[in-house]
Amino acid sequence: MHYDAIVVGSGQSGTPLALAYAAAGKKTALVEQNAIGGTCVNVGCTPTKTLVASGRIAHLARRAADYGVNTRSNTQSSLSIDMAKVRQRGRDIVQSFRGGSESRLEHAGIDIVRGTATFVGPKTLQVRGGSSPDTATKTIEGDVIFLNTGERPARPGLPGLEDVPAERVLDSTSILQLGEVPAHLLIAGGGYVGIEFAQLFRRLGADVTVIQHGTQILPREDADVATALTKVLEKEGIAVLLSADITGLAFDKNDSAIIAKIAAAGPEHTEISHKTIQASHILLAAGRKPNTEDLGLNVAGVATGPRGHIVVDEQLATTATGIYALGDVHGGPAFTHMSYDDYRILTTNLLPGGGKTDIETENKKSMTTATSKSRNLLPYVVYTDPQLGHVGVHERDVTAAALGASDYSHVKTIAMPMSYVARALETDETEGLMKATVNTETGAVLGFTCLGIEGGEVMAIVQTAIMGGLHWRDLADAVWAHPSLAESLNNLFGQLK
Repeated sequence: MHYDAIVVGSGQSGTPLALAYAAAGKKTALVEQNAIGGTCVNVGCTPTKTLVASGRIAHLARRAADYGVNTRSNTQSSLSIDMAKVRQRGRDIVQSFRGGSESRLEHAGIDIVRGTATFVGPKTLQVRGGSSPDTATKTIEGDVIFLNTGERPARPGLPGLEDVPAERVLDSTSILQLGEVPAHLLIAGGGYVGIEFAQLFRRLGADVTVIQHGTQILPREDADVATALTKVLEKEGIAVLLSADITGLAFDKNDSAIIAKIAAAGPEHTEISHKTIQASHILLAAGRKPNTEDLGLNVAGVATGPRGHIVVDEQLATTATGIYALGDVHGGPAFTHMSYDDYRILTTNLLPGGGKTDIETENKKSMTTATSKSRNLLPYVVYTDPQLGHVGVHERDVTAAALGASDYSHVKTIAMPMSYVARALETDETEGLMKATVNTETGAVLGFTCLGIEGGEVMAIVQTAIMGGLHWRDLADAVWAHPSLAESLNNLFGQLK
């Protein structure tokens, strides 16, 4: 079967891209080996954020007395968590989103080919399905092929991990299937995934210990932000061990428990302490790896990097003509909104005027500028509570090389605790801080972080200001509604006066 376009993988960029090609009158196939929607809809953003919402409700229920709302008891043990119902709520929302995507694809006349795709020629894919007639092995070819196969959780080589029962070893996908709250969740990794799950399951009633190899959680963040969030987690009863490693694992059948040996460096890294932790489950949250091994990329002439990610240029073209990669599989920032931006780049580049122009050459120059701009102003939100929203430059990255200037003495960072924010005080949500990095010479806002109540939404206000080229003084002097979180920008940027 020959197609104008084949999209392999139905993630947040693959699905809309297939729809765009179909809308342009192109005969289009979408290959998917699992559920329509990719990681975000099925095992990522959608289900995890529904769980996080349940965790927040449990947290607020325990804090009811702080607001003068008295229940029979506001203790940890007084709450009853129906994990099966928490899980089902997430599944229902996932099914709703997934069903909507499938319906749109079918209505658009796109051929959905079920199975695992492998290149058997430069523009030819063999799709291996199941035993039924509609999932038998098929061979398809396309004029242009898009690879949107994403990533999956990596499995670190922890000593003794193979001795732990499989049902006790979790990753960011399998943990969503738990029907009960773990008694003690041991988390290997203090990055975004590990920290979100740590707070979630602590709020649902689990004991939680985080083992982080580095000197801070969230290693990409400024140290003061990471420290502030660590204090929030510890205040909720989460044990966070920094500069620590799991040196051995075993399973005690008598106690039905995982026995973990931990080595942790002291504050000055002058000595190593050893301890043993007993846990019911272990969550492996130490990174992800690209789904490229089964694609047969060498047959098509598609190059990969050291970690297996597909090598692409600024237009997302691979080393093989007519083959593109989009989403996490090419190793860019692993955020859903960046994957969706890949869709924007490709449709702008390859389908101008509804697909009536040369798909290989049109509009390359203008797209280079647009791609660079969108990538430099990368926003993201970590859905802890409080949220951590960030856009642009981090304070720790303010160097001549990062800013492309020989002198950066005019760059200044200002910060303010959330306890200075009226709205945060009124809602009793004063944990965290906000900070901004500005160019005092040009007035440009270079970066902004808000670890605070609705931190992602506050960040989006500043992101919009940056996109519009506003001066920091515009944020300091704006008349914001009172009492809103946006009003805090008056006080933050007012420090520069």
